[in-house]
Amino acid sequence: MTNQEKLALIEETLELDEGTLTPETVLADLDEYTSMAKLSLIVMFDDEFEKKVTGAEVKGFETVADIMALMEK
Repeated sequence: MTNQEKLALIEETLELDEGTLTPETVLADLDEYTSMAKLSLIVMFDDEFEKKVTGAEVKGFETVADIMALMEK
């Protein structure tokens, strides 16, 4: 999966317009990064990558790059 595909998947999961995010985007700066968005990320990791991600891991995400890095593992 390319970085562009990862960004598109994260944007879709967070219900953001395409092209909104970069790896450097700080999640705390996004109004859309709510508790529901965090739950959506957990579901996305389970559905798309068959990975179990904990709430603590999601809470530790600071930038979009942090989410993308977990997609690699």
